[in-house]
Formats: sequence, structure tokens, C-alpha cells
Amino acid sequence: MTRRLFGTDGIRGTANKAPMDAATALRLGQAAGRFFNRGSYRHRVIIGKDTRLSGYMLEPALTAGFVSAGMDVVLVGPLPTPAIAALTRSMRADLGVMVSASHNPFEDNGIKLFGPEGLKLSDADEMAIERLMAGDLTDALATPGRLGRASRLEDAPGRYIEAAKQTFPRGLTLEGMRIVVDCAHGAGYKVAPTVLWELGAEVVPIGVTPDGFNINKGCGSTHPGPLADLVRERRADLGIALDGDADRLVLVDEEGTVIDGDQILALIAERWHAEGRLRGDGVVATVMSNMGLERMLEAKGLTLHRTAVGDRYVSERMREIGCNLGGEQSGHMIMSDFGTTGDGLVAALQVLALLVEEKRPASEACRRFTPLPQKLNNLRHSGGKPLARPEVKAAIAAEEAELNGKGRVLIRESGTEPVIRVMVEAEEEAMLDRTMLRLTDIIRAAANAP
Repeated sequence: MTRRLFGTDGIRGTANKAPMDAATALRLGQAAGRFFNRGSYRHRVIIGKDTRLSGYMLEPALTAGFVSAGMDVVLVGPLPTPAIAALTRSMRADLGVMVSASHNPFEDNGIKLFGPEGLKLSDADEMAIERLMAGDLTDALATPGRLGRASRLEDAPGRYIEAAKQTFPRGLTLEGMRIVVDCAHGAGYKVAPTVLWELGAEVVPIGVTPDGFNINKGCGSTHPGPLADLVRERRADLGIALDGDADRLVLVDEEGTVIDGDQILALIAERWHAEGRLRGDGVVATVMSNMGLERMLEAKGLTLHRTAVGDRYVSERMREIGCNLGGEQSGHMIMSDFGTTGDGLVAALQVLALLVEEKRPASEACRRFTPLPQKLNNLRHSGGKPLARPEVKAAIAAEEAELNGKGRVLIRESGTEPVIRVMVEAEEEAMLDRTMLRLTDIIRAAANAP
């Protein structure tokens, strides 16, 4: 069976259109309820969401599906994705659900599922749920006396706030620091400023007035420009930009320069390694991470383990090889000592702890390596398999040979649209431009060939 619904991060699509409509959400609740109904005890599912308007449609549809499958539903309202993963585990729930499309605009929405241990579901589990959704779900429905109940957990935000604060070293304080935090009008709009304030910082919050339509709109981790401007204007020590569900971040130093996920990974890895806290003698990242990060880690005797794009694959590899730190260039940071999935706020706290202890500005402390120049091109095509053509394979091999360790080529097909993503890194800009031009020309020609 071919995957139709689940992608690299749950199910995602345009709100009120299949698969992101109420009918599909209802059926997903029934199928997932059937899949996780594994005993005679009362089963429980935690459901959280971000601030999109369509959350008001999908949340009750999912609730109805789970209740009809005999599962009790605990609603927590807008909360970061890592909070849902943590609550699923701490409350001994059978399943956790986050209704969010992360960094996408409000028109989109998504559904992410977490298993009992707070981990994103495996490909096999997602496929099993898809098979159930495609079949007859009559036997998934509970008898009238076994229907589930729905309730609301009022202190859920407070639980996450306390858990996040516990990751900041005891004895340190953020007093004297001015921090601008951009919550993208998303799921972290209440909890993130509260955590920073309770730890002693002077907090300048933006992106904290969600109206259902403005999530990620010109703000957050994908649009750090306004944050950088405000950091300079307010002479802040650091800027923190979260995305719509607060599971990833980018930082802005006091000069207004953006600090991406690779630099954050490098900083935390170096610190933990020096303290003897880094397990597995390395870090897990995706194929998109810069070669500069890889070289920096190698110089310290550490290994960069690469995976396919997607924080779920990073998490799986971390468990396989025993690493406790991994992430993506885009800003997902997974620290298994603190949680089971990416957490933008907790990652920011690790950086802030270092700034407090080292008493250095972010512009110095957060520059752990010099990245290699990198370019990414997205080439649309009309179908077929242009990357399978022999002339394209030969061209890729020739370019890799010419780079000879001084750069890197990554070419992959999008899993959701007819697009080929071409990424090139090289030590010199001229080499980068030549390689990118030659590769895009040959791939375009192959895509248009009969």
C-alpha cells in the first residue's frame, strides 16, 4: 500500500479540503483509536493545537472520532508540540495528537501523532492506521456503554512552563538580560514569554496576539527580519523566533544577525562535550546541515551522523546509536535528556545558559564555525524520473569528483510536488556557482526530454 496521507511530519494540507477536513479527521480518530485500543482499560488521548482558525473544526472532529472508538479525550488547547509529546508520556496516555501545520500559513493545517512514549509514530504504524482508514471501521466503534468522554486539562500550560524551566541550570538567572521573543502568533504565545520572565529576563514579546489568521504571517522563525530590527532597536541581548507550534527556532544576536540551527547544534554539542554530557560521541543532523558543522565536530573528535530530512528521522537515528543531541538546520533541536521531540524554547534556554555563564555576547558565543557557501534551487518538472536518466547520473558523479571533498552535492525529489531540489556547497563561491549552473542545466534538459 502506498502512503497517501502521512508525510514526513504527519498529515498536512489546506484546511477544509481533504485530507485536512472534518470527515478525514473524524475517520483518523476512529482508525487511530482502533489501532491504539489494546486492552480492557480506559484508553486516553491528549489533543493539543496551535492558533489556526481551522483548529476549531479539526479538534472536535478528532474528539468525536476518538470518543466513538471508546477513548477518553483530554483537551489542552493551544500548546507547543513538545508539550503534547511530554503530556502524552507523563499522563500515561495511549496517544498524543497535535493539530498544527508548524511554520505554514493559516490556510494550512496538519495532524501529528505521538505514541505512548511521546515519540512520533513510525512509518509502519502510520501505514497501519492508513490501512484502517481505507477499510470498514464498523468494528472500531464502541458500544454505547463504552463510549469515551472528553474533558479539559486546565493546568496544562503551567505543567509545560515548569518543565521548561527545569531544563535551565539551577543557580543561574536571566536577570539583567533583555530578550525579544517572537512567538509567531502561534502555540507558544503564552508559555514562552512566561518562562523567560519567570527566569528573570526583561522580556519584549511580539507575535503574541493570535487571531486565527496571522500565525507565521511575516513573523516567527521563517521571517526573522522584524525580530532582528527590534533586537537592534531595543538593544536586546538575544532574539528568539519560534514557529507556529514552537518546536523549532532561530536566534538573532545583539547585532541583528540570524543564527540558524546548525550553529545552535554546534554550540550545544561543544558545551555538552566539554562537560561530559554529550552521549554517543556525536550529533545527528540531516543531509541539509552545512559541511562547516561536520568539519567543526570532526576537529573535536565528534561525528556528524546524517539522516533524511525530517526531525522524526533524526529522533529515530538518535535512539539507534545512543546520541542525546540532534537537529535540523531549520531549527528543530532534539535533546533527549529533556524531551522526545524538537523544542524551540528549551533549545533557546540552553543557549541562554551558556551566554550567562560565559558572559560573552551572542555575536561571539554563537559563531562556532564558518559555514561553507550553500545554495538551493527548486526545479519544477512535468513528471517522470529525470534523476534516473543516465546523463543526469553521470553529471552528478562528475561534479562530485571535481569538488573532491571541497564541497557537496545533494539532489532529491520532493515527496509532495513535482520538484527536484538541488543543493550545492563549496569552499569557494565561484566553484559553487559553476557546479550549480551545470547541474541545473542538465537536470532541466533531462526533465524536458521526451
